[in-house]
Amino acid sequence: MSLFSLMSPTEFVFALAVAFVAGWIKGMVGFALPMVIISGLSVFLPPSLALAGLILPTLATNAQQAFQEGASAAFGSIRKFRVFLLTGLLCLLTSAQLVSFLSASSFLLIIGIPVSFFALIQLLGLKLVLNKPSARVEATAGAIAGVIGGISGVWGPPTVAYLTALNTPKKDQMRVQGVIYGLGSVALVIAHVGSGILWGQSAVFSATLVLPAMAGMWCGLRLQDRIDQAAFRRLTLLVLLVAGLNLLRRGLVG
Repeated sequence: MSLFSLMSPTEFVFALAVAFVAGWIKGMVGFALPMVIISGLSVFLPPSLALAGLILPTLATNAQQAFQEGASAAFGSIRKFRVFLLTGLLCLLTSAQLVSFLSASSFLLIIGIPVSFFALIQLLGLKLVLNKPSARVEATAGAIAGVIGGISGVWGPPTVAYLTALNTPKKDQMRVQGVIYGLGSVALVIAHVGSGILWGQSAVFSATLVLPAMAGMWCGLRLQDRIDQAAFRRLTLLVLLVAGLNLLRRGLVG
């Protein structure tokens, strides 16, 4: 069985382009690669294949982001957010096993809701403020991220919301996001090998998207200081909102 039994050559080229754009955006703002990939691929590929496609590019780009400042900084972030990570890991591994039981419409809704909600609240400038974070709050945020991430491969929205609520400095937030997303990516690989989503040709497909995603991230990092970050972030969120609403429309009306 070849890749072109899963999609047409034109769809494959579009998939490569989606991965590049997703990597470019991640290089610019530090997140959104899984949301962009699954939102983009789900337009022309089955949701389960779109989920498989994002797994290995997410793993590769997050590993690069996590260790940009060295291993000691990364392990420091792991210790600091260990409650979030452990709770998220357990919930991700559990919820990932539900994917094979979901209908296509339910799957699209589960992806579309967090993407749309996150993009909307960010565009409106709404944010939660946590002056004294507790282990209970951190565990709750981790659980929400894990459940959503296991099913859709997208755990950025609750993670970014939690880190923003803590008023985490930008440089620290970029590293912490990389660590959280990187460990989540490893768990996602394990979970979806077990669920059957990442198998044979779908794994090959995901592997082919690694290079364009990494190339896009490299370009994004080089342009990071040359482009108005606030304007670019708003544009990215607007695109994600439109993509998320389209996923909701498809989930509701088919």
